[in-house]
Amino acid sequence: MKNRVFPIVFVCAVWILFLTGCSKKSTVSYVTSKAQILDIKTTITATGTIEPVTQVEIGTQVSGIIDKIYVDYNSIVKKGQIIAELDKTNLVSELTSAQSNLANAQSNLNYQTSNYNRFKTLFEKGLVSANDFESARLTYQQAQSAVKVQTQNVQKAKTNLGYATITSPIDGVVLNRAVEEGQTVASSFNTPTLFTIAQDLTDMRVIANIDEADIGGVAEGQRVTFSVDAYPDDTFEGSVTQVRQEATTESNVVTYEVVVSAPNNDLKLKPGLTANVTIYTMEKNHVLAIPSKALRFVPSDKLLTKDQSIQDCESPLKVWKQEGNVFKAYPVKTGITNGTLTEIVSGLNNGDEILTEITAAFFDEQGDNSSNRNPFMPGPRNRRGQQNKSGNPK
Repeated sequence: MKNRVFPIVFVCAVWILFLTGCSKKSTVSYVTSKAQILDIKTTITATGTIEPVTQVEIGTQVSGIIDKIYVDYNSIVKKGQIIAELDKTNLVSELTSAQSNLANAQSNLNYQTSNYNRFKTLFEKGLVSANDFESARLTYQQAQSAVKVQTQNVQKAKTNLGYATITSPIDGVVLNRAVEEGQTVASSFNTPTLFTIAQDLTDMRVIANIDEADIGGVAEGQRVTFSVDAYPDDTFEGSVTQVRQEATTESNVVTYEVVVSAPNNDLKLKPGLTANVTIYTMEKNHVLAIPSKALRFVPSDKLLTKDQSIQDCESPLKVWKQEGNVFKAYPVKTGITNGTLTEIVSGLNNGDEILTEITAAFFDEQGDNSSNRNPFMPGPRNRRGQQNKSGNPK
């Protein structure tokens, strides 16, 4: 037991000797910074997808076979231009049948009108019973209703025939063509999408997903810059045009969609590209600013030399200057801050030098900066290559 305790006691004694046996002195220095005219910004980064501002998916309300297609990918189209046609054989037959039914209904109405007028005259003269007259009037009214029904059927058949001719609802560019000639499309519950047309590719937008922790700082009108992998050396600019209120939750991460304008006059931006977005939630240019840590700096009485003194002030916001041997506080009024820089509204001038932090270096009595040297580490070698046990060359 005694053999085990002795090495521990010896090591502790040597370590205490190292900490207390060396006589040291310290040199205190102060780091300064100048008040300068700078830009203060805070930003939020996110990713988003580029898409056209106006994008229309064109479908069909009637079923049939695609007979003709007149456009392809990237085709430029005008509003009202025919872009495809369905086979119209069945639709024309339906229209012809509806028109025939309407003609029959109209003929029956003409007959029932004459019959009603005849029974009306006879009833007024007392030559027919009231029951016969009412029967004739009811038949006449039913014929009128039948004509209205058949007229609507004709109109419906004409409308469906018109739907067989598919036209572009806007001026734009065809982004997607989902069908081929001869393909059958069925419009049952959902309207099938045949084409996707973007109205103006020079006016794009970015739908950015902003984390719930950052959405509070985003507002309409804020400046935005973004880049895309397709053009890594280019920086595109836009602004926030809409902050959507609906939240999206995916893998327990809540995000909100923010719409960013993306002018695209040179047509570099393509729909579907991923954008790396930077939103400037706070931005103020050309203001007098200092490092924020200067507002937290306070000189210490314990580090002063005998000829140095402190001249404080009562302001809660102040900065310190070293004027000769005097550390003097100056009250300031601050503006915005991004955590690193703080705007100075009043109290300082451009170029004023202020204190930001203290640094201290420790020396032994011989003037060697060896305060951090470990006595158990080997010292440097002498000229003969022998190790000096004291750690100093002989």
